[in-house]
Amino acid sequence: MGECKLDHSQADVLQKWADQQTFLPKALAEQIHVFLQKELPQSTLNGLFHALKKYDLAEESEREARNKKLLDLISLP
Repeated sequence: MGECKLDHSQADVLQKWADQQTFLPKALAEQIHVFLQKELPQSTLNGLFHALKKYDLAEESEREARNKKLLDLISLP
């Protein structure tokens, strides 16, 4: 899969989070929601969007990898 060249807005990421939150571990979903209330750099928004994209369709091992990526993204200073 090629790298996406689109920049995703904060509203896009919030909508993607809303679509996928029931599939995320509850604590992680809550942490992401709080994190998304801040002003974020474009690279972080794009990373979050793509980690959330089609999360519901991912295999368990892929979800674990995405959970780690999401935690890494929301742990950035």
